[in-house]
Amino acid sequence: MKLPGFRGVRTFRAGSLAAVALVLWLLPYGLDGYAIHVVDIALIYAVLAIGMGLAMGVSGQINLAQVAFFGVGAYVVAILTTDSGYGFWAAAVLALLATVATGLLVGVPALRMQSHYLGIVTLGLALGFINWITNASITGGADGISGIPQPTLPGIDLSSEYLYYYLELAVCALGLAFGLFVVRTSLGRRLRAMRDDPLAAAAVGAEIPLLRMTAFVLASLYGGLAGVLYAGLIRYVAPETFSIGNMFILLAMVIIGGRRSLAGCVVGAVGLTLIREWLSDFSTYAQLGYGVVVVLMVVFAPTGLAGVPGRVREFVNRRRGHAENRAELRPFQPYGESEPARVADDRPLLEVRRVTKDFRGLRALAEVSLTVLPGEIRGIVGPNGSGKTTLFNVISGFYRATSGQVAFAGHTTTTARPYALSHLGIARTFQNLRLFNLLTVRENLLVALDRTRTHAIWRYALWQPGVIGQERQLRDEATELLDRFGLADFAEAAPGSLPYGIQRRIEIARAMASRPRLLLLDEPAAGLNGEEMQQLARIVRSIRDSGTTVVLIEHNMGLVMSLCERVTVLSGGAVIAEGSPAEVVATPEVIEAYLGDSALADASPAPPTEDTAPARKETTR
Repeated sequence: MKLPGFRGVRTFRAGSLAAVALVLWLLPYGLDGYAIHVVDIALIYAVLAIGMGLAMGVSGQINLAQVAFFGVGAYVVAILTTDSGYGFWAAAVLALLATVATGLLVGVPALRMQSHYLGIVTLGLALGFINWITNASITGGADGISGIPQPTLPGIDLSSEYLYYYLELAVCALGLAFGLFVVRTSLGRRLRAMRDDPLAAAAVGAEIPLLRMTAFVLASLYGGLAGVLYAGLIRYVAPETFSIGNMFILLAMVIIGGRRSLAGCVVGAVGLTLIREWLSDFSTYAQLGYGVVVVLMVVFAPTGLAGVPGRVREFVNRRRGHAENRAELRPFQPYGESEPARVADDRPLLEVRRVTKDFRGLRALAEVSLTVLPGEIRGIVGPNGSGKTTLFNVISGFYRATSGQVAFAGHTTTTARPYALSHLGIARTFQNLRLFNLLTVRENLLVALDRTRTHAIWRYALWQPGVIGQERQLRDEATELLDRFGLADFAEAAPGSLPYGIQRRIEIARAMASRPRLLLLDEPAAGLNGEEMQQLARIVRSIRDSGTTVVLIEHNMGLVMSLCERVTVLSGGAVIAEGSPAEVVATPEVIEAYLGDSALADASPAPPTEDTAPARKETTR
């Protein structure tokens, strides 16, 4: 029953796209000279808005310098064609290179600051650019540069704004198609994951600094394209075109259309350009109106016009109330045992040597040492505030140790960044869930499955078939992982809409998607009921049997006693005991600091069963 419906949706979408393409192709035949000029300007703003949507909506980078990228593209073309004698297209290529270089420069602050601070910095850079073009002699000052030669194409008179429309339409369509290709493949998923939660994205291998720079490069590329088209259309550039007022109009276009949807950005840009022209006789009131509409959209429709259909579908589904009830969590399918993992190895996989971590006047860790051998399940327990999660953050690169050393698989990793440690073979979950809630469950896994490095993005420009082939492979692997963890029914759901126990399983599945050698589980049983806890124990044992070493923080001593071969106890940031579960719970310091006399009975391991039998003996020391 699902397949015909799916085909019907695809047929409807293809038919709608063909109808829109036909309307756009025939549009100039029904417009006069002034109207086609307005449409040409609207298409230029559409290209600008796609770039801004990629930076702000898709990547989460506040970019108020898009108008500066626009100006760089236009002014470089103007200067090179009028002063240096370059042809239009040669100047256009150099203008795009100059704009990308500007994007790299503007993106540098994103490496150290985010949120409104980044917005202030990029706005300041845009103001600096406007001040420069207004006063520099090479840019013609306030008078601008005129006499830009018109672009030429064989057999096409681009001096006609009707024919120029088709050039702009082709560039806009290709720009939108490329942007959608980026968003819906591995690079776009990593950019969206960075937007949703940069810490979690780094933990699954996303190279956050390079991704932030990539976002600004993409924005600048579209800004440069818009500037080239503008210079070829108007053949005159002046500072007022690149004013802060136009920057905020562009921002309104993106917000109203829907900053997370590139198609929405195009609709917002075209629609607001046409409305702006219609209200040109009431410019003072129009500016106020734009501001009111933007505020209303942010408050009542934060996903813009593009998000309205999705909100309507959610409302209808809630009213029907039965669509999601058919979905269920399937049983976990155990991994096959890895033969090398069954052989005891005396070489440590993880070594923490006298690590201290200070937060100003607070010492969270005090010379903590820990050695984990391959193939074991190590428990870390202790009272709240004992430094357990801080230790995980040091091991996984989120905190840098004040002193001491961390080594993994023979590599010193004390100063390594989280994404580097992910690629080295460390994965983790978080005490408080950190799923990408604006991505589907499948996309959460796809982000972690993708092991390519960010510098491979050259394929998006030069070898798209390679990207498509990799995408198919990743999706096959994601389907296999969804089936293994029993999540197939929730593949297209948003994680935040699912029950807490399912979200916990999604996070473990995402961590395992990176095929780690060491898995750090931070309170994986928190909030789980008894049945879910038994399922968790089976999952953890299967993960260890597949060859992945597990270290877990857990407060449930019954689970720790049944799962772990060795336990390390922290209190006050220091190790107070280490040994087998039975040895640890009998230690007076542990009883006093953590368990208490009454907890001994609760901490005693249950009689061995098939599900709670002690883990493999050959790795016990």
